[in-house]
Amino acid sequence: MKIVFMGTPDFAVPTLKKLISNYGVESVFTQPDKPKGRGKKMSFSPVKEVALENNIKIFQPVKLKQDLEAIEYLKSLKPDFIIVVAYGQILTKEVLDIPKYGCINLHASLLPKYRGAAPINWAIINGEKVSGNTTMLMDVGLDTGDMLLKDEVEITENMTAGELHDILSDRGADLVVKTIEGLLNNSIKAIKQPEETNFYAKMLNKEIGKIEWNNSAKDIHNLIRGLNPWPIAHTTYKEQNMKIFASVLLNEHSSKEPGTIIDVSKAGIKVATSEGILLIKKIQFPNGKPLTVEQYINGNKIEVNEKLV
Repeated sequence: MKIVFMGTPDFAVPTLKKLISNYGVESVFTQPDKPKGRGKKMSFSPVKEVALENNIKIFQPVKLKQDLEAIEYLKSLKPDFIIVVAYGQILTKEVLDIPKYGCINLHASLLPKYRGAAPINWAIINGEKVSGNTTMLMDVGLDTGDMLLKDEVEITENMTAGELHDILSDRGADLVVKTIEGLLNNSIKAIKQPEETNFYAKMLNKEIGKIEWNNSAKDIHNLIRGLNPWPIAHTTYKEQNMKIFASVLLNEHSSKEPGTIIDVSKAGIKVATSEGILLIKKIQFPNGKPLTVEQYINGNKIEVNEKLV
């Protein structure tokens, strides 16, 4: 069986490794190398690193739809499957029609909900209790192909986007293998998606992380964990940007103005919201490292009755 893999970030790595061990992979398509860090040294994608370790042929077209050599290679290879996991490029119908069994995509949501670039983050920001993975037969739309298999994952109260990412990444690898086997033995029936989705998971940016203390403690808590590890929720304390990495919902209430610091202790910073009190557990100020509140107040002061804005 001939498999071509297309993917780029860490999320795609477990699936690639599982495909290599179970079937072998003929070639890997990944995004071009990018400059990284202060020195702007060119860095490889996590998927490329795995491909290099396994001596797999690598293609890195800037735009696959314009790379005639790469497309001709795919046609000549006559792959059974093209497996796509967070590749970062839209595939044309010409490419989608190449593999015998189709292009199979792993998407980190329970489709049709949370199509788009950041499904893991938005599921947590929106307070979902369940997320998961979906495999689908790709079409020319964005995450609109016929659904194949799903795998549900519980989202716990304090789970961050980073933690859910790692769970879905690992479990997605198994789901892709089950999908391949199901298509080979005709045990999977593809299900069409409705045209509309009730929430589109748009790309994240730093502006999304600005905390509005007039929201409820629950909504702010969901924002904080949904934006961890990036771009991180933030607020302003005494004209300084304060990033907030972790929080806990308290079963307490306050009549103080939203954003007011009620108490500071080793346990954290209690802040009033429009509905309930939030306990901030981990913070970072400019030019400093992320620290627990307990670590920070060892040598610094956070003043009660100051207002976060």
